Amino acid sequence: MTHDYLIEIGLEDMPAHVVTPSLNQFHEKTVAFLKANHLEYGRIDRYATPRRLALLVHDLAAKQADVEEDVKGPAKKIAQDADGNWTKAAIGFSRGQGMTPDDIVFKTVKGVDYVYLHKAIKGKSAAEILPGMLDVIKSLTFPTRMKWGAYDFEYIRPIHWLVSLLDNEVVPMKLLDVEAGRVTQGHRFLGKPVSLSNPDAYVSALKDQFVIVEPAARKQLIRDQIKQIATDHQWRIDLDADLLEEVNNLVEWPTAFAGTFDKKYLAIPEAVLITSMKDNQRYFYARDANGKMVNAFIGVRNGNRDHLANVIAGNEKVLTARLEDAAFFYDEDQKRSIADDVERLKAVSFHDKISSMYDKMARTKVIADLLADQFGLSDTDEADLNRAASIYKFDLVTSMVGEFPELQGIMGEHYARLAGEKPAVAQAIAEHYEPIAADGALPQSLVGTVLAIADKLDSLMSFFAVDLIPSGSNDPYALRRQAYGIVRMIAAHDWPFALAKLQPAIAQALAAAGKTNGLDFAAHQQALNDFIIDRAKQLLQAEKIRHDIVDAVTVRSDADIAGILDAAKLLTAHAADDDFKAVMEALGRVLRITGNKTVDTPVDPAKFENATEGQLHEAVTTTAETFDAEPTEADYQALKALVDPINAYFDATMVMANDDAVRANRLATLQQLAQLIRQFGDVSQVIVK
Repeated sequence: MTHDYLIEIGLEDMPAHVVTPSLNQFHEKTVAFLKANHLEYGRIDRYATPRRLALLVHDLAAKQADVEEDVKGPAKKIAQDADGNWTKAAIGFSRGQGMTPDDIVFKTVKGVDYVYLHKAIKGKSAAEILPGMLDVIKSLTFPTRMKWGAYDFEYIRPIHWLVSLLDNEVVPMKLLDVEAGRVTQGHRFLGKPVSLSNPDAYVSALKDQFVIVEPAARKQLIRDQIKQIATDHQWRIDLDADLLEEVNNLVEWPTAFAGTFDKKYLAIPEAVLITSMKDNQRYFYARDANGKMVNAFIGVRNGNRDHLANVIAGNEKVLTARLEDAAFFYDEDQKRSIADDVERLKAVSFHDKISSMYDKMARTKVIADLLADQFGLSDTDEADLNRAASIYKFDLVTSMVGEFPELQGIMGEHYARLAGEKPAVAQAIAEHYEPIAADGALPQSLVGTVLAIADKLDSLMSFFAVDLIPSGSNDPYALRRQAYGIVRMIAAHDWPFALAKLQPAIAQALAAAGKTNGLDFAAHQQALNDFIIDRAKQLLQAEKIRHDIVDAVTVRSDADIAGILDAAKLLTAHAADDDFKAVMEALGRVLRITGNKTVDTPVDPAKFENATEGQLHEAVTTTAETFDAEPTEADYQALKALVDPINAYFDATMVMANDDAVRANRLATLQQLAQLIRQFGDVSQVIVK
């Protein structure tokens, strides 16, 4: 016999972004609870609205399975004294198992007699176990928490009711002053409380009270309603997935509606219109058949169609006020030049320990100039980069960005185009923020990419210079994300980027230009270099590169980021080769012998004592002449061709000879080879079978 069990937490309205993660967490912790208590179950249905989180467990076992087990105790010689009497050890062991010494039996294990107790544990009923679900409810975590009343207990929102129903019986539990029962609440305005006869009545009973508890069903209803509006008006409506999820978690009984605004506001940039509607008011926007935005919006009400005209009018009034402000800001911003706004950046702080935003732009411009040369940009691209780096933060002081911070960069591009800046310059202004998230889109233009790298590199060097370095999970300035973005952009273009060499060059260039702003850019250079290499590791791990290969290619702190990534991909590509083991073992042997030793003396062929020394030296010298600065397929094949000379050399040669001169000469030969191998990292760490 099995049961159905319903558990519902009734709350004040939760923030939309909390609902789905909280429901998933509730489900995961309930599954863990049932497994820990050895209660078998079938399907678990999940339900959520802004005011509730609920789970319906189907086919729940009536009780735990009975368990029989033999529990091993101390050895017989410890459990009994010389006269055969039970010792304190035996008495304590049996008492701890809820039994007496009379229940003890002896078993021989590997020639030694031990005390054993045979226990038959009767499983508890589900009704006895389920009150423990109160601990699951208490254990839920949230990004923000609050207290209410005189209680110290904290939760996402105050709890107003609990339902805990096993078939038709209430499973008792109490949280603060709320006792679990069978009464749930309908829609806040349209419904009323309803007493549930059993868990199976939950969905239908609440639907009768204007609450659709299934998130998927509610979302589909919203889709269908908006689709019908689009059909009726011959509109194209973008059902943004994130917005749809948010709207779905704001309502219990959704009713979609369409409103309009004055056509004059269509003169405002689309990005502003969309932000006003989507981000500020949670509206969907519409386009006509030709893709042109129309003066309309689509909202979703938490209620039915009663008095819907009043709802539409109210929403139109709110949106019009926002658009009127936006139109004013748009007009005011155009009364100033870009040069005016750049000058105003002198009063905008980047960070109180670092500099103004104006000074940050000046540093970024110096860095961008260096990168342009290093990356081989054309004269035209370099000129566009120089201009973009001179103005790219100007929109931060515009009224529009002040009102809509999420439009920084976007408005910069728009205003730059209006001011007659070249399209490449305007595009770079928007792209320098990218990637906005760890896996966000990368800049599409070369100029935008280099500006994005330069801007992020300045932020990293500046924060490290003033000892504001991320530690543990603490990263208030998103430096990990910025460093990861640099690595992703370098990887996308396969540009040379050896930060160990680049940092001193940047510090020198900033000093020469008088743009250090008193910062010590020599501080923490190694820490920043390691920080960037850790982000390269992160990228390789995200691409499912083997951990031993990741460790091998990132061992050099002076390595070029593009070289690290190329080496990892080359080793991964060849890892399945039949001769990969032989290649790694031969190259790894060279690295293990040379270690970190540095031999500056040239190789002297006159000191060779066997033919293999000359053969290896000649092969290494020839290979070095065509070896690329960073790992390539040709380099791998060249090293692979050295396997036989290496093996022959080691078979015939004792590297660590007693003669100091001979030993140094042999190490010099191997050091020449090791320098080539190390372009692929420490391949001795690669695991081969």
